[in-house]
Amino acid sequence: MTLLEVCVDTPAGLLAAAENGADRIELCSALATGGLTPTAGLMALAAALSIPTRAMIRPRGGSFVFDAAECDVMLRDIDAARAAGLEGIVIGAMTRDGLLDHALLERLMRHAQGLKITLHRAVDLLADPVEAVDPAIALGMSTILTSGGARKAVDGVEVIAAMHERAHGGIEILAGSGVNAGNAQAILAATGISALHASCSRPVTATDARLLDLGFETPGRFETDGALVAALRHAMRGA
Repeated sequence: MTLLEVCVDTPAGLLAAAENGADRIELCSALATGGLTPTAGLMALAAALSIPTRAMIRPRGGSFVFDAAECDVMLRDIDAARAAGLEGIVIGAMTRDGLLDHALLERLMRHAQGLKITLHRAVDLLADPVEAVDPAIALGMSTILTSGGARKAVDGVEVIAAMHERAHGGIEILAGSGVNAGNAQAILAATGISALHASCSRPVTATDARLLDLGFETPGRFETDGALVAALRHAMRGA
């Protein structure tokens, strides 16, 4: 069996993914910056659906090096995800030396006890993402989301395969970035994994120049498309 996780950042995107074959949701805001913590309202909407959902816990864009105040925000956001009734959360943290911040990750994990945890693509900043596998298992994480250190997962299949082999079934390796119906079978076949992550989104054309002019709309915005979700789910079933 294969698993399709779709990352969404709007109510419409959430419903499009849930209704067209997604097996799990990564719930975010601001996907244009790689995904930030979703609002409490979006968490509540996701919790009302039957699909398992994990909320991104990331207080800002940019690096994954977090200070004490940002850590406090992340702990409170984990509380919000739990209170909403979500399945789990998605986290990641780095040190200034470019290593995983084991101390902070352990603190977040303790606070999120009982929730399922995904270690996100901060691992792709490591010199060797395979190094993330053992500590993630030791911490009790459920999933590692990775592109194998490449810009697109299809270009990182060798590293993803090595991560899958290193995991020995101890943690789910989830391939993401640039995943679509056209390359899904190739990624699954080349890596041996069974789980893919995608936004399944299309660009949205701004129709109101005044919104753009005042900064209420940004050019190049994307929205989850139900047809793309369905196409990817179909392609994965054929793998």
